[in-house]
Amino acid sequence: MKFARSGPERGISRRTLFAVTLPMAGLLLAGCGSRFAGLRLTITTGSSGAVYNQLGTALATSWAAQLGSTAPTVLTSAGSGQNLDRLLLGSADVGFSAADAAAARAATPDGKRLRALVRMHDDYIQVVVPAGSPIARLADLKGRRVSVGPADSGVQMVASRLLASAGLAGEGDLERVRLNIEASADALARGEIDAFFWSGGIPTEQVTALAARFPVRLVDLSDVVSAICRQYQEYDVAWVPVSAYHLPGPVTTLLLPNFLLVTDRMDAGLAQALTQGVFTAQPALAAANRAARSIDARSGIETVPIPLHPGALAYYRSAHYVSS
Repeated sequence: MKFARSGPERGISRRTLFAVTLPMAGLLLAGCGSRFAGLRLTITTGSSGAVYNQLGTALATSWAAQLGSTAPTVLTSAGSGQNLDRLLLGSADVGFSAADAAAARAATPDGKRLRALVRMHDDYIQVVVPAGSPIARLADLKGRRVSVGPADSGVQMVASRLLASAGLAGEGDLERVRLNIEASADALARGEIDAFFWSGGIPTEQVTALAARFPVRLVDLSDVVSAICRQYQEYDVAWVPVSAYHLPGPVTTLLLPNFLLVTDRMDAGLAQALTQGVFTAQPALAAANRAARSIDARSGIETVPIPLHPGALAYYRSAHYVSS
């Protein structure tokens, strides 16, 4: 089941609305402090100062205050891939991941499985090119030098899928370089690459800064998104509005949710407290990064294809977001 998420920074997404019961007022974490006093958690996030890291740092502070526990350890990482490794190997308790990366790594051979607490913010896939570039669709990247995101990042996965859908699956079809968002923006401005892929909220700070000094536009993905969405249930079609980067018109792209994940080995009571704590912390999260403005319990339950942890589900039921 899919639903609409609103807000000026979200663009326009084709999703299906569903009715929910109004939340139970006054849900508190009373009594959690004594139960979780000795709790020590590790949260794996993203690169320093990026969205995952900002939200993870704010969550650590909020959870410690709510639960009366030691502040969780916040780890930086290369992104979704490394976060999933840490969760499944047991070196982190909570982690952020894009939905597509999580779906591809949902379990380990010994049976440990990923479980979701909350659907967090959504990302938009952005293929950035110079404003005057002849590149109009993904197939035009053939023979070009393109940044597909750093190694072990979620960007690489969606970039590979999109390029394959455009007939550019082979390594020889284009020259792939693996740069982070800052390095990609600088390389595009210097003419060292012809395009770069990015998965992030709109507007993305680094793309906005690039557009202020070097005119850019986004490649429209309308010729490939339908096929991608049929093949992978974790994506949806979305549109980047003109206002994002002063674009000449709306640009068709993919919407990709981000999840806050644990494994099925986490205690249900702890998972329930952490889930409730995300929504209690929502103002602090939004202050840390505006992407968190869209975090809402009504949409938090939508974590397909990763099942909700039973403890998270218990919270949503107690708050009447899910029927018993």
